[in-house]
Amino acid sequence: MKFKIAAEIFEKLPHFCAGIVVVKGFDNSKHYPEIDILLEQAVAAGEKRFADVKVKESPLITPYREAFQALDINPNKFQCSAEALFTRIAKGKGLPHINPLVDLNNAISLTYTLPMGTHDLGISEQDIEMRPAKDDDSFIPFGATESESVPAGEVVYAVGNQVRTRRWTWRQSEIGKIGADTTYVFFPIDGFVGVNDEAVCQATTALAEMLEKLGANHIKTGFVDKAHPEMDLS
Repeated sequence: MKFKIAAEIFEKLPHFCAGIVVVKGFDNSKHYPEIDILLEQAVAAGEKRFADVKVKESPLITPYREAFQALDINPNKFQCSAEALFTRIAKGKGLPHINPLVDLNNAISLTYTLPMGTHDLGISEQDIEMRPAKDDDSFIPFGATESESVPAGEVVYAVGNQVRTRRWTWRQSEIGKIGADTTYVFFPIDGFVGVNDEAVCQATTALAEMLEKLGANHIKTGFVDKAHPEMDLS
């Protein structure tokens, strides 16, 4: 199983990069106080950081808004996941605890101001790709049971013809979502070479170290960019 980034992505985002963390054997049915503390600290720091600042004007967020525009996605209508998290907590809404892996994802995303995803790899042995959507792709939104079509050309994360995330980092699917029985997970951490790739690497290391501390028995990390657009996830 591999993660692959299509060449078309780099035509519009030549400096795109992603840190990769893959974990097998994590018990997501347990309670981890360490994750609770990490998330609460990240939320409190985010509330303080954006108390008097518009999230969309932060220099840490604007590269993603500009990238959305380059991908023909309206950033005022569709926010990258990091902007959406900070916008929520800047309004004093906090973040709910969902489950350990998702909470850990959100804590690292907030700490390093980077959009991240969590994908259950245990339900398919096919490659996961970041690519333009195809005519026969489908997407099942969170909480839904019926699929919706995806416009051809939209940047997605996909496994086969199942879209796992629409509009790059905007919204994940019901298919591949993280649950109590999830044990095999792929975390992409999105950034840009020459802009925040150092933060991407720091977040990758921090996530892997926390997973190891919490008892995961197999962790793999990597970095993908234009020069190295794919990675073996097995």
